[in-house]
Formats: sequence, structure tokens, C-alpha cells
Amino acid sequence: MESHKQIEDQAAEYLAKRDSGEWTDADQVALQHWMAESTAHRVALLRLEGVWDDTRRLKALTAGLQRGAVPPPGQWRQSPFFDSDSEASTQHGVNALPPATPPVSPPESHYSVRKVRVYAVAATLLMALGVGLYVASSPTGERYGTPVGGIAQVPLRDGSHITLNTATQLRVDLTPHERHVRLDDGEAFFEVAHDPSRPFVVQVGDKRVIAVGTQFSVRRNGADIRVVVTEGKVRIENGTTTPQVAGDGAAGEVFVTPGGIASAGDEGIVVQRPGLAEAEEDLSWRQGYLTFHDTSLADAVAEFNRYNLHKITIEDPSVAAIRISGTFRALNYEAFVRVLDNGFAIHARNAGDLTTLTK
Repeated sequence: MESHKQIEDQAAEYLAKRDSGEWTDADQVALQHWMAESTAHRVALLRLEGVWDDTRRLKALTAGLQRGAVPPPGQWRQSPFFDSDSEASTQHGVNALPPATPPVSPPESHYSVRKVRVYAVAATLLMALGVGLYVASSPTGERYGTPVGGIAQVPLRDGSHITLNTATQLRVDLTPHERHVRLDDGEAFFEVAHDPSRPFVVQVGDKRVIAVGTQFSVRRNGADIRVVVTEGKVRIENGTTTPQVAGDGAAGEVFVTPGGIASAGDEGIVVQRPGLAEAEEDLSWRQGYLTFHDTSLADAVAEFNRYNLHKITIEDPSVAAIRISGTFRALNYEAFVRVLDNGFAIHARNAGDLTTLTK
């Protein structure tokens, strides 16, 4: 299995050469074949494309400033993730994802993979500042957290990566025998470096999600967890019950493969297999979006409330039962409310940090 670094290096090489002006039809064919090989390849290239774009945007923000000066904090958040103007392509609850921004050729005539990787690190640091990652040390390992609406990436010493979602708190303890993460609150996506001698364990109460080299997310809701797997295979152990859906493991454990979504609670473990495409859409929060498919308005509102200090509430049960589909920016609750106000028989009443939906 390719390591995260190997995939990122290859993506950086393709991106740097494409932006160099030396790109050929044969290079394009090779890139398309490489991207078709795995979801990890596509994600790596898209991520670096976004970093390259953000770096140019950062350079534009610093125009006219003295060397070493930092743009005002209000300008740090000028990126598509924080863009509030998302209603242009919205119609009846559907907000289409924006098309990919074509790369802008750098002024240098020769491409540099190292430069792309350096820009990636710089943009990641900027992103950590923009969304509020905070880190602290404790006797039980490093602690990482994000505020409401924050998303941040954390590279680990073993080559693994963690992406923290909104209002998430976790602890990481890397030992010679085990890589242990305790998810205290929220949700995180894990890209695990392959190491058979040190399993990667995410613990929530008495539940354990165990992997060696794979990609998956874990979301905590009280004592219950929801696991989405996009690559490899993970084992879920429930210390108190047997699974409701049989797996190929012992009592109290199941295995989940790519495209699988598992819910584990005190009553057992249930596994659904909607497919990889739906599993990836479930993780669209990594790009700053929320995707709904025939979702009740009550559930959609609950998702928006996870990402925003401004809360939405529903007074009428008939309004809460309305089904919607679409893709929306997680932080742009105003556009979401406008869609409901304009496209459905729903009235939105604002009062301070609360929007109330009625017939």
C-alpha cells in the first residue's frame, strides 16, 4: 500500500509540472490514469490544488505590506471555505459545488515539487490559524481541538494524518506498541500510515475502532459512534454487546470495508454498505460542505447547528418533517435559510443568534 507521503509526492509532481508550461497530452493521460487508480490519488491532487490556490491568495493579501508583515486577521479567512456568497447556484435546496479553479502558471519556467510541498506546509499553517486549531500537552499525550466551525489537519510523527471537524477534542498517544487516539468529542477523519506492528486505535468509551493502514472517520455522539470507511478495513469492538449485523470477527466486533458506514451504541453495532460514493459525500465536511440526500429538515438543521454559533430552531413538526436534498457551505447558514424561505412554504424569523422556522 502506498504511504500518504508517496501519494502526496506524486500529486505534487503532477501539479508542479502541469503549472510549469511543459505539460503534454501524454502527461494528461498519465494523470488521468493515476487519478482513476484510487480515491486517495484524487483527494491528494485536489487538496494540493487547493493549497496552491490558497498560497497565491495569501500572496495577494500580502501585496503592499512590508516584509514580515501579516495581513489583518479579518483577511485571513478569504477562502472558498469561508465564502458567504453561495446562493448564486442554489435552486430549491440544491447548492451545486463550484467548478474546480484552473491552475495559474507560476512565474518560474521550471517546476519544483519541493516548492509545491513547501507551499502546502505554509498553507496548512495558515489554515490552522484561520480555523482555530489549538494544541496542548498532557500526561496522556498531545491534545488537539477545534472550536465550533473550525476544521484543522494534524500530521503525526508516524506519517498518519488527522483532520478534525467542528468542535472536536481528542488526545493522541504514540507508543512503541500502539498508536492510540481518544476521541473526547466531535468528529475526525484518519489517514493511517501502514504499520502492522503498531495498530491505530480510536477509543470512545468502551468502543474501539482499530486499523493498521486505512482511511476512515469516527464521529462521537455521547456514548455512540458513527464510523465511515473509505479505504482499507477497520475493526470495531464494542465492549458490552454483540453486533446486530454479523461480521467476520468474534462476538462484539465487526469489520467495515470501503463504502461501509457503521453505527455502534450500547445495544450493538449496525453496518450499512451504501457504497464508496455515498461514503465520500458523507465526508464532504472536509471541504467545508454539508451534503443532504432526502434528509429531514430537522436533521439538516441539526447539522448546521454543529458548525455555527448562530442556531436554527423549528417550531412546527410538519416543517421539521420536510425532506430536502442539496449541498451547502457548512458556515453559510444564511444561504440555507434563504433557500428555505424562498423555495418552500417556510418563514424564517431572526432574533439575535437564533433563527426560528415556521410555516
